[in-house]
Amino acid sequence: MNRHKIDVILRKEWAEVFKNRMVLFTVAFLPLIMTAIPLAVLYGMGSSGVGSSISDLPANVTGSMCPPGISGGGCMQVFLVSEFMLMFMILPLAIPGTIAAYSIVGEKTTRSLEPLLATPITTAELLAGKCLAAVIPAVIATYGAFIVFIIGAWILVTDKAVLLALLDARWLIAIGIVGPLLAVLEVLFALMVSSRVNDPRVAEQISMVIIVPLLAGFFGQMAGLFFLDKQLISIVALVMLALDALMCYFAVQAFQREAILTRWK
Repeated sequence: MNRHKIDVILRKEWAEVFKNRMVLFTVAFLPLIMTAIPLAVLYGMGSSGVGSSISDLPANVTGSMCPPGISGGGCMQVFLVSEFMLMFMILPLAIPGTIAAYSIVGEKTTRSLEPLLATPITTAELLAGKCLAAVIPAVIATYGAFIVFIIGAWILVTDKAVLLALLDARWLIAIGIVGPLLAVLEVLFALMVSSRVNDPRVAEQISMVIIVPLLAGFFGQMAGLFFLDKQLISIVALVMLALDALMCYFAVQAFQREAILTRWK
């Protein structure tokens, strides 16, 4: 693939998409909300002086989340805040979905789709540029929110053993690896949907179906059906890598230039 062509598509997408106020609102406001909630939990537990016993928590939680020697209250903090790990993983799904869903359909409303598809750029290069244009802001926003969370936790948590438990391999794999993989999956699916519909709102609503399994996992963890330990997060990362490769293949195959132009004329 030609890197220069991808870079041109990338800059073109950012110039057009970020004129949309809804996109700017999603990129800026949603990470703040997702960061404020777990920090509020840490603050509330710290100010209330929680003195729970480790015996009050399930054995698999204390074994996988809490390091030896940590207090009962500290382990409870780790447990409750870890419930919100999936909220940080929602960010790479929600943010790029808005951008990617607008990507192809927006070309129609601005009447720039036909000249774009007439250029000597391959489908893979076109989709790569559009995919990166949506994924990069989402990943930056997610990492930025996580850094703010780390700084806030450092200020609020007095027991540094709790802070280290909050920043263990589970969090780093989930935010650093699974998050971007989720963003790529969401964007590729949104691009496929966007190429098949004529309304940006419809494209965005359909593409957000990808977030449903993650929400199910969030509520399942809250209900105690399972706990996201390092092994499970690593398995999820491998599954997401395979799904991304598969979705990339389907996205290229499903993007039919002639059919898109004919249907929209």
